[in-house]
Amino acid sequence: MDGPAAEQLALEGLPVAPARRRPRRAGPVPIAESAPVARVCVDLPPPHLDRPFEYLVPASMDAAARPGTRVKVRFGAQDVDAYVLERVDEAEHEGALAPVRRVVSGEPVVTPAVLRLARAVADRWAGTLADVLRLAVPPRHARVEAEDVAELPPAHGAGRPLSGEAWAPYRGGAAFLQHLAGGGTPRAVWTALPGPAGERWPDAIAQAVAACAVSGRGSLVVVPDARDLDRVLAALEAAGVEGAVRLAADDGPAPRYRSFLAVLRGRSRVVVGTRASAFAPVADLGLVVCWDDGDGLHAEPRAPYPHAREVLALRAELEGAAFLVGGASRSVEAQALVATGWAREVVADRATVRARTPRVRALTSVELAREGPAAAARLPGPAWRAIREALARGPVLVQVPRAGYVPVVACARCRAAARCGVCHGPLGVPAHGAIPTCAWCARLATDWRCSECGHDQLRSVRVGSERTAEELGRAFPGVTVRASGSRAASGVLATVPDGPALVVATPGAEPVAPAGYAAAVLLDAGVATSGASLRTGEDALRRWLAAASLVRAADDGGQVLVVGDGEERVTQALVRWDPAGFAARELDERAQLALPPAVRVATVTGPREAVAAVVARVDGAEVLGPVPVDGPAPRGSLVPDVRTVLRVPRAHGTALAAELRASLAVRSARREGGTVRVQLDPADLT
Repeated sequence: MDGPAAEQLALEGLPVAPARRRPRRAGPVPIAESAPVARVCVDLPPPHLDRPFEYLVPASMDAAARPGTRVKVRFGAQDVDAYVLERVDEAEHEGALAPVRRVVSGEPVVTPAVLRLARAVADRWAGTLADVLRLAVPPRHARVEAEDVAELPPAHGAGRPLSGEAWAPYRGGAAFLQHLAGGGTPRAVWTALPGPAGERWPDAIAQAVAACAVSGRGSLVVVPDARDLDRVLAALEAAGVEGAVRLAADDGPAPRYRSFLAVLRGRSRVVVGTRASAFAPVADLGLVVCWDDGDGLHAEPRAPYPHAREVLALRAELEGAAFLVGGASRSVEAQALVATGWAREVVADRATVRARTPRVRALTSVELAREGPAAAARLPGPAWRAIREALARGPVLVQVPRAGYVPVVACARCRAAARCGVCHGPLGVPAHGAIPTCAWCARLATDWRCSECGHDQLRSVRVGSERTAEELGRAFPGVTVRASGSRAASGVLATVPDGPALVVATPGAEPVAPAGYAAAVLLDAGVATSGASLRTGEDALRRWLAAASLVRAADDGGQVLVVGDGEERVTQALVRWDPAGFAARELDERAQLALPPAVRVATVTGPREAVAAVVARVDGAEVLGPVPVDGPAPRGSLVPDVRTVLRVPRAHGTALAAELRASLAVRSARREGGTVRVQLDPADLT
């Protein structure tokens, strides 16, 4: 029907809907004249988006949108965060480009060196650049960014003559320092020994940093935790190195970002931090240091799961810096660097080792046979007498491999492990007189009965640090007992006085006694060296040596007692104080058995169908599995996840990573179901 369109009338008394407004189209945006195209990395997790995207730079943002800055861009129907990777004159994309929405900050937080490192890390661990940059760049703190940071003097060791006394006992130690001071790039694997004040491992690291500063270059030191960080900073101050920056995520967003900006703006060229500081933008980097690389805290728990030691090794190669990895023990991966000739070892001779270490004695069942039935005691007679004598000379350290009160219990009749009736997780007793609790789902086992024999009574299988402290307090009345650990009431202690006291600590939480412990007792050696992990023996030796290194030398009466039937090779390596020999034998055996680090492996974990789809797109790798993963089933599923292991020779490791990245990209593009976790060179392979 012709004529004007009919009008829809509204009923009287009803509100009239406002007329719909047509969206107004913005006019053309003026574009920057020079390098108008920005290639950005969008901060989105899907692997198929791991490539640069091109956007136009508006003229109003020309000065602020520099490479390395944070920006907002339109991606699909949302505004997302992104980093400007570079500015170019012409785009590779043939269609129309959207403009950058806004510049979040004009601070170039991603330097060219860090960008190269992040890309190399993503390629090596089959990750995405966005995931690595999320690890490398701390979250922005606008208030801190606006602060006028006080000018810091460049780090140097000039106020005092260059000292190398902490390196004198080691073969190659003096040459390492001279090479650093001369601007060289030596690579060393260092096995540290206990020593007097001024010659301990923090002092040696400080002297290496001072030697690097003499050549006008910066240094980066990565340690496992805040206690080690504080010790290194104190040693740097004592060595006359000024302007060192502390960079640790645990310090909080504002202090962390403030330290990051101080390094980024060139106001400090010495960084000491935990694992994320491996990406710190140190200018003129001349030395990277990784202390105690076998500590599990160096392994990043977020994708793509890189290890600080390997990140620093990559960085040393990319930036032409010296490399130093050290510890009281030696990891198998560090030994592999020596075996391949990539690094040289820095160790002391046997006479020096004997002079600077305590006397180590293993109280095994054979050694204690003469004690009769008392040999079965958790603290046998010789250990009790050694503690009593040592308390007259100073504090005594007691290392317990497990935290808590009674972390593992079993049926008192048939000795079967006690399990939760809901999720089948292990039961433990969290405190004296407490109800047994599941370690997986935290349910209370109020009406527990053994599934094997029906008995309702429990017995302790593993005794934790809290129960040990309680027992020692009864065994040595009147003696101060201090507990150190994440679950202890006092937390992790940094230091303890030199007076007589019993210090009960879990591995990694041993406090430092200024004059050294008079003795150390390492309990439950059989527990420490048992387990299915490939690293069980290596980790036990590392933890034992870390505790033993806090004890006075044998000439000063220091002694270490290992109680229990631990694995023979680990125990003998401690008695001989030979971590390098143990690591060399481990590496040889793993090479024969095709185990890492002699080969490269990847684990693919998730639902069975999802894992099979990812693995099917990878060629040329030996496939092991799948096998069910030990632990509770994922939320919303009654079926536990499975894990498949892919194994290739080391020469094919790059190709394996590339194929896994491609397979994950296909998976995300197709939106395949399930959650899959891919790890290359996992820190713990059981």
